[in-house]
Amino acid sequence: MKTSVFGKNIAMAALLLGSAGFLAACFSSSDDDASLTLSLTDAPVDEAEAVVVRFTGVELQHSGEGRVVFEFDEPREIDLLALQGEAHEVILDDESLPAGEYQWIQLNVEAQRGVEDSYIETSDGGIHSLYVPSGAQSGLRLVSGFTLSANDVADFTIDFDLRKSVHRPGGAFNDYFLRPALRLVDNTEVGTLAGSVSASWAGDEACTPAVYVYEGHGAETGSEGSDNAPVTSSGVAMNEDGIFLFEIGFLLVGDYTAAFTCEADEDDPEEANDIEFLQVQDTAIEVGETTEIRFEP
Repeated sequence: MKTSVFGKNIAMAALLLGSAGFLAACFSSSDDDASLTLSLTDAPVDEAEAVVVRFTGVELQHSGEGRVVFEFDEPREIDLLALQGEAHEVILDDESLPAGEYQWIQLNVEAQRGVEDSYIETSDGGIHSLYVPSGAQSGLRLVSGFTLSANDVADFTIDFDLRKSVHRPGGAFNDYFLRPALRLVDNTEVGTLAGSVSASWAGDEACTPAVYVYEGHGAETGSEGSDNAPVTSSGVAMNEDGIFLFEIGFLLVGDYTAAFTCEADEDDPEEANDIEFLQVQDTAIEVGETTEIRFEP
């Protein structure tokens, strides 16, 4: 039995962490403080109509100043699947922080076992608790460090890969698990990959279509749980004109390999799977630009 869930009809989604009523931890402000805008983006998850996470705040660990905490006056319930393409919701924007090195960023959440504070709504109409095993202690933590220079204006996005993060319940429990797969990108160094897929492939009833993206040209392709896992992936959705489209945002500038598969539902991120890619293409991402490609026989 597979333990993962995969997204259909979902591309990339953006959630900006900005100013929406919060209490900030005390720190010694100065004229050399930096400014930070933080965003979330997600990759797809299948069999889900909604993935709602209740955020309560953001914490950052400064190497010299200690911990900086932004605690929201009221928890913010965000349906990550409602934010597609480059859509976003601001909850922390242009906030002052001490300059210097930061060891990690943590998104604080309410996601207890057996409680529908955070939850997933499945395509059959069921509502299930979304449980973060480390939620009470360390929330959703990104351990990649970064540096804010004095008077810097930083704009980052956390790539939150739901496909790798959301897992079906096992055993006697009915909770879905949320084990975060996160990466931090600088929004001044990203672009978008978008395009279409032939209806003869994506429109086949036996096809669960997806586009996987790997670093570098001529990259060796592999499943989510393999040693050659993609940087990210996107589902493929049919628009009102009957065209099958995909969009992947917040890719760092550089060369990539894009691959199309009809076997996304066979890919369990907790193990290596032998899935077939019908076509593989080299592509490149430029700052602020949308690169378009097409997969067809």
